[in-house]
Amino acid sequence: MALSVKGRVSQILKPEGGVSKGGREWSKRDFVIDTEEQFPRKVCFTLFGDKTSLINSIAVGEMVEVSFNLESREFNGKWYTNVNAWKIDKPDSAPRSEQMPEYSVDDIPPEVEENSDDLPF
Repeated sequence: MALSVKGRVSQILKPEGGVSKGGREWSKRDFVIDTEEQFPRKVCFTLFGDKTSLINSIAVGEMVEVSFNLESREFNGKWYTNVNAWKIDKPDSAPRSEQMPEYSVDDIPPEVEENSDDLPF
């Protein structure tokens, strides 16, 4: 299940890490966004492993669009839900292909004289 939500980053928590029972190292980092809807909500996302670096280029107060998955698991008869982020975009910055190219004075074609008969029809 892949979802996305837009909001303003309100907190970036410290990275956490450790070693699993199987001997593998793990790392995670949480961050919180405030949605900008009629009834705003706070949502805490978790980044795992190599995805923890996604938040490094984001500052508190910036608008972001977060793509995430919801996952639930049972432990000792209780259910726990994770909101795992896998992509963070800044909606204000358009992709390079959509940005307007820069123009200079040399790009403007010369004016055509009024009495000229250069019309193609």
